[in-house]
Formats: sequence, structure tokens, C-alpha cells
Amino acid sequence: MTAKPATAAVLIIGNEILSGRTKDKNLGTIADALAARGIDLMEARCVPDSEDEIVAAVQALAARYSYVFSTGGIGPTHDDITADAMARAFNTGISHHPEAVRLLMDFFRSIGREPNEARLRMARIPEGASLIANPVSVAPGFRIENVFVMAGVPRIMQAMLEQIVPTLQGGVPVFTDGIVLEGGEGDVATALAAIQRSYPAVSIGSYPFEQPAGFATHLVARSRDGAALNQAMADVKALAQSLSDAGKVRGWRPAEKN
Repeated sequence: MTAKPATAAVLIIGNEILSGRTKDKNLGTIADALAARGIDLMEARCVPDSEDEIVAAVQALAARYSYVFSTGGIGPTHDDITADAMARAFNTGISHHPEAVRLLMDFFRSIGREPNEARLRMARIPEGASLIANPVSVAPGFRIENVFVMAGVPRIMQAMLEQIVPTLQGGVPVFTDGIVLEGGEGDVATALAAIQRSYPAVSIGSYPFEQPAGFATHLVARSRDGAALNQAMADVKALAQSLSDAGKVRGWRPAEKN
């Protein structure tokens, strides 16, 4: 019996995201990295800078998924409360981690900044957690049980994530292929549903968008079974060609690879 793939959730923390002032750039990066590792990202939540909301979300997600990745709220200011919320979520204490203090003290001295109380807030780590190194700006993230707590700044988050992903228990990567149909979803919906029924190991989705020439649709197939994916996409392309030949759509083209 094949083991089920590991699953994951992303928890985005911050009033600035919910207000629209800051646009999240981390979710897609995390999703791509997990897919390449064979881990299924199943859920993403965004919560405000509220300890109660963070605790509730962490407890729910950690119980349901193999891994949880949080971003934001581990800086030096009063509204950076993620570390305290994580400690509460796992019913543990929080204190200045000796190694985190050493790293920050050395860093601030090296750049001529005072290692004041506010900056040393970034060394407060829940008891029992392990550090996630920060090669960009030194202040570490941390792992507590199955939850990885990372910075919200995209460049720092990505640097932390690159260290985390190789340590995860992954599985068979998900393969993806797709085309762009120069027509609307309604032109293809019935026939696409029939193709989906023929390939239960493949997930086929349609995603409409607008372009200067009119509405178009991304047709995307995803599967861990490469052979089934290729067969399904052959049918999708044949369908697109038949619609084009009949003049029901303007044409189709391969989707650009990420």
C-alpha cells in the first residue's frame, strides 16, 4: 500500500496583508517548493495580528496537516506577536534563546547598531523550539513541533524555506502540464468533464482570464502519474484542436512553463 503524501498548510499573519497595504508574495513561493518536494499544500489562511486568532489557527492546522508554514510577525516591534502566540498554542514558555541572542549581538555589533531590548525581542523563542537560520538578516525563525515559523519579508522567507524543504519528508512530485484555449470555459466544459472522468489519477482544471483578443482559458492538468498525465493532456489537446477546426474557438497554444 502506497503511503499517503505529506500535507501542508500556510498561515499568513499580519494586519498589513488583510488591509491590502502589503501584497503577499510568499504563498506562491511556498506552494512551488512543496510541490517539487511531493508535499500537497491543502490550505492557506490569513489572520490578523491577534494572539487569539493565531493560536486558534495554529492549533487547527497543526492537528490536521503534516506541516504548517507561517510567515510574518517575528520582528522587533510591539505588533510582532507570532512567537508568543506559538508558545501559547503549544502550551510552552518563551524566553531569549542563547544562540539567537549570540547571533543577534554579534550581528548588531558588526554593523554598529545598539543591541537594544526591542531588537533582542527577535531572540525570544518558544521553549523546545529549534532555530531556522536567517542568512539574510540573521534574526532566526524557528520550528516548534510540525510548525515552521518564518519571516514575512519575501527574500528572508525564501532563504529560510530553502533550508527547511530538504529536511521534510516528501513524496512523488506532482507533474503539471497545460494549454491556453483561445475561448471561454463554456466552449469546453462538457467535453473537459468527460476527459476528467476518464483519468481519475489526474486533476484537470480550467481557469478563465481576459486578454486583448477576448476571453481565454488555461486548461491545466496535474498528477503524480506521469503517463496518465501525458494521456490526459493528449486528449485535452485533441479536444482543443477539434474546437479550433470547427471554428468554435479562436485556437489554442501550449501554456508557458513556470
